[in-house]
Amino acid sequence: MKKHVCVSLVTLLALALAACAPAATPTPVVVERTVEVQVEKEVVVTATPEPAAPPEPVTITYFTFSAAPDHLEDLDAMVQIFEQAHPNVKIKVETAAWDDYFTKLQTLIAGGTAPDVFELNYENFVSFAAKGVLLNLDPLAQADGAFDVGIFYPRAYGAFNYNGMQLGLPETFSTVVLFYNKDLFDQAGLAYPATDWTWSDAAEAAKGLTDAEAGVWGLYSPIQFWEFYKKAAQNGCRFFNEDQTAVTINTPACVEALQTMVSFVATDKVMPSDADMGGVADGDMFKANQIAMDVTGIWMFAAFQDAPFTWDIQVEPGLQEHATHFFANAVSVFAATRHPQEAWEWAKLFTSSPEIAQIRVKSGWELPALNNPAYFEDYLSLTPPANRAAVFQSLEYAIVPPVIERQNEMQDIVNQLLEQVKLGQLTPQEALDQAKAQIEELIK
Repeated sequence: MKKHVCVSLVTLLALALAACAPAATPTPVVVERTVEVQVEKEVVVTATPEPAAPPEPVTITYFTFSAAPDHLEDLDAMVQIFEQAHPNVKIKVETAAWDDYFTKLQTLIAGGTAPDVFELNYENFVSFAAKGVLLNLDPLAQADGAFDVGIFYPRAYGAFNYNGMQLGLPETFSTVVLFYNKDLFDQAGLAYPATDWTWSDAAEAAKGLTDAEAGVWGLYSPIQFWEFYKKAAQNGCRFFNEDQTAVTINTPACVEALQTMVSFVATDKVMPSDADMGGVADGDMFKANQIAMDVTGIWMFAAFQDAPFTWDIQVEPGLQEHATHFFANAVSVFAATRHPQEAWEWAKLFTSSPEIAQIRVKSGWELPALNNPAYFEDYLSLTPPANRAAVFQSLEYAIVPPVIERQNEMQDIVNQLLEQVKLGQLTPQEALDQAKAQIEELIK
């Protein structure tokens, strides 16, 4: 850009005297002129701005019961996968033991310090859903063009829908099988468990495996809510009628199932009592060659990897029919989270990522709840156990536990009464009559 600059000078002209006058000291003459100056560029000097600060990363707290103690490294690897894909989000993991987890979660929610995302099993899901503390994920799912509900195993996905709202994404599903110590069976000269075994067959084999003086027991199948609902179903009994308006837990078929469970300790003497176990977990006794057959979940595969003997699994025995557990875990988002989008991204990737699914399969951390046979082919190829096909055979007979809104109260009622049966303070019939009356109060 050009600018014209005018410089003005005052002109003073001194008149000369007449030529005839004597000469005087000359007076300077100032001439007025206009000078044009050309400026090629106007320069504006300003302060140098500071670089913009990067946004602070969002921290999502994830609370879990299933990772510790065997899968914390696996979970760390999963978190790394997520944080690499979402560098602006950090995952803070918190864990609690199963026995304390749900009480602690309720305390955190009541105290206003709830985690953003947390793990729920199917049995406790309804209780939390009914309290309105779970975020409806449908709007986030519908707005996410990359999300496809078809990737999930339909039964697992549907288990976490409550009153038409998707309140959790299925993480894993699992079942319970019969673990057995092949070395102890070989030493006793007994045939290994078969798919058509009944509990009578199991008890008979257990008699040949039990050496109580040496602290070796043929069988362990705990007397508690989880085993009782399943054995009741094996005997044709359910806790409720179809629409859960009537409690049927004390019918003859249920009483007979409970009598069978108690007989392993009291009559057949092939299962250790609580006193015999002395506070040692059944899994630890199994690894120590002290229990020949242990009824427990497939989540124990990792814990038994270093067992000092050969072991395998089989579909657990039945009564009138087969019935096995269907356990499913999900991750839910707290309804009042400050970061719903970031929480959704973690829940979505954690439950649906193929890379994370492979970590689960290879580590034996239950089964990813994904509708992809390729994952299960990889799962079947891993050993031990050699008979992993029994996992999928068991799922053919899977039944979900009875669930009500006041779930924890129902479980506590049943477990307390079963404890009195174990101690000989109540008969199975007396205990289940009391259970019926108390559960009826819960569903009013």
